[in-house]
Amino acid sequence: MDSTKIVLSILDETYIIHKLAQSTNLPEELIGCEFYSLSNSQEELSLVCPEQILIQSENNSPNWKCLKVAGPLDLNLTGILAGLSDTLAKAKISIFAISTFETDYVLIQKQVLETAKSALKSAGYKFE
Repeated sequence: MDSTKIVLSILDETYIIHKLAQSTNLPEELIGCEFYSLSNSQEELSLVCPEQILIQSENNSPNWKCLKVAGPLDLNLTGILAGLSDTLAKAKISIFAISTFETDYVLIQKQVLETAKSALKSAGYKFE
């Protein structure tokens, strides 16, 4: 998809990425969050949530900002996440990507947010 047609927004919260034990009880306050993501596999349980929600975890990485692709996006569209990740990789910015049924989210470290915005704008992406 053409980057000039993709609109991004930056979610207000700062996020933390947790690696959790499979038996972790999740706090009910997650339900009220603007955004959180829970991924489960045989190897691990991962949670992305606002930093102010306190959770005991095996490992974590704080200080992430979240870019949201304006949606809904058709599931048949191709290259959206690839374009974002390629642009950010060229700027030497690592990402943590999450896709949902209707859109994509890209988390980047807070300290490189302005660099990321500049790189994405230069590549034709728009921000709300």
